[in-house]
Amino acid sequence: MDHTNHYDGFSVQINAEAQRADIILDRPPLNVISMPQRDQLRQVFEALDINDAVRIIVLRAQGTHFSSGGDIKGFLAASPEHVSKLAWNVAAPYRCSKPVIAANRGYCFGVGFELSLACDFRIVTNTTQYALPEQKLGQIPGSGGSARLQKMIGITRTKDVVMRSRRISGEQAYDWGIATQCVDDAQLEEATDAMARELLAFSPLAQRTAKKLLNDTDDASLSTAIELEGHCYSRLRSSEDFREGVEAFHGKRPAVFRGV
Repeated sequence: MDHTNHYDGFSVQINAEAQRADIILDRPPLNVISMPQRDQLRQVFEALDINDAVRIIVLRAQGTHFSSGGDIKGFLAASPEHVSKLAWNVAAPYRCSKPVIAANRGYCFGVGFELSLACDFRIVTNTTQYALPEQKLGQIPGSGGSARLQKMIGITRTKDVVMRSRRISGEQAYDWGIATQCVDDAQLEEATDAMARELLAFSPLAQRTAKKLLNDTDDASLSTAIELEGHCYSRLRSSEDFREGVEAFHGKRPAVFRGV
């Protein structure tokens, strides 16, 4: 059964049967993200992280555009202390232990792009346009956008995007390794549903472990990353899910994981 809660500029829909929660941006016509909304989004991600009924989280939007970015006037009204916390709020999908899929169509600018970059998977379409346009305002990205992008695509391409406020198409984003998958616009919902179902079939314990390991070792040395990988592997070795996976493999049957 679905149930939906409404917040400032977005809603949250939980489908317990599908073990899935959808965070849906919904402020027509361009889904501008307000200052209070950023904090609410963080709180929702934290609540979903400890909700046992939810295994997969999808971040998507109503309409033809994911988000044109933040509320520009809100930046001038906010205190420097408040603004300094923006990156923490936007990093909520990254900190969340569960897989998070961003479904991006149309404009995905500024904080909309930064939120998507903090997710684990990004599905784009032939209508998607990614951009960090803050230079046009005499600013720089302030919620992790340039930092995350540089990790993904390197300094040369990131300077091209950030310093020129250049838009990237969905196809370009996929070619550069920003997007996980690029589909026709009409197929976005179907592709998102398929990925959510696919992720649901894996061990939630193994998924949480893989996400945290990859996040924690993103800026680690190779030797440190291999050492941490070994410790995580050893911990999963004694899990019931691993035993179930091995027995299912040898029994030629689908595994039934319980997350322990």
